[in-house]
Amino acid sequence: MTGLVGRRLLTVPFVLLGAALLIFLLPRLAGVDTVRAVLRSRTAEAEPDPAVAARVTAELGLDRSWVEQFLRWLGHALRGDLGTSFATRTPIAPQLGAALEVSAVLSALALLVAAVVGIPLGVRAARRRGGLADRVVTAISVVGVAVPEFVLAPVLVLLLAIAVPLLPATGWGTPAQAVLPVLTLACFPVALAAQLTRAETLDALARPHVTVALAKGLGPSRLVWRHGARLALTGVTALSGMFFAGLLGGAVVVEVAFGIPGLGRLLYDSVIGQDLPMLQAGLLAVVAVAVVAGIGAEAVALALDPVARSEAEG
Repeated sequence: MTGLVGRRLLTVPFVLLGAALLIFLLPRLAGVDTVRAVLRSRTAEAEPDPAVAARVTAELGLDRSWVEQFLRWLGHALRGDLGTSFATRTPIAPQLGAALEVSAVLSALALLVAAVVGIPLGVRAARRRGGLADRVVTAISVVGVAVPEFVLAPVLVLLLAIAVPLLPATGWGTPAQAVLPVLTLACFPVALAAQLTRAETLDALARPHVTVALAKGLGPSRLVWRHGARLALTGVTALSGMFFAGLLGGAVVVEVAFGIPGLGRLLYDSVIGQDLPMLQAGLLAVVAVAVVAGIGAEAVALALDPVARSEAEG
């Protein structure tokens, strides 16, 4: 397993290099005028003064070739210098680090809820295949996958913050303020984890060694939790890295709706304010987290499933 993880880690620099190149070229491919974006973020003038535009072009090195610009940007990024925000004129790295920390906590809590709620629901549905519990869990899962965050967020605010004022509607920093955004963000992974756990548990229970265990007199409940749920957990764990990266980069609606100063809100403000350096740094951070989280989740999944580990190493 160590060798497999090592081979995965060797691909990380190439993946990040490709992602960095794409992120750097994206504004240019989209036809964005960088100089105009800088000046619009600083002034309200519709047409920038030519002399000022020329000075900004030289200041940002935009008069060089795109290859020189990319190598310069990449070199600074490797040293931890992600540039300066067009909007705030302050270093990007501290702002990005603070936002990333908030989003990481929010996403981790959502994944925890998904594991605590979704996995038992999926196992319960598998144990009662075709029964009432199975139909209820399946219906809940379908609704959870179908309802988007921008619909669920205002509904939860209306019910739990306005109609029945139990929780604050916005803010971040206290446990009470985290409840509504975590519930909103956890809805989809809970539903998906329940569906995946159900399918994986049914598949695991059909394996020959599980059938033999049942023939030897192992009780159904113990059989499900000892064999089926353990193997099902492997599949859920393998997807947890993707879940985490998706939540981290896709929490824009939740963070904007609940006023959370996370990475999603930072990306949203960067798009609205045409803050290209901040947007590029945020996207690069999402990709880096996605790659690292994916490799970590794969390693844990292989550790839980000896059969898959032997197949991967073979």
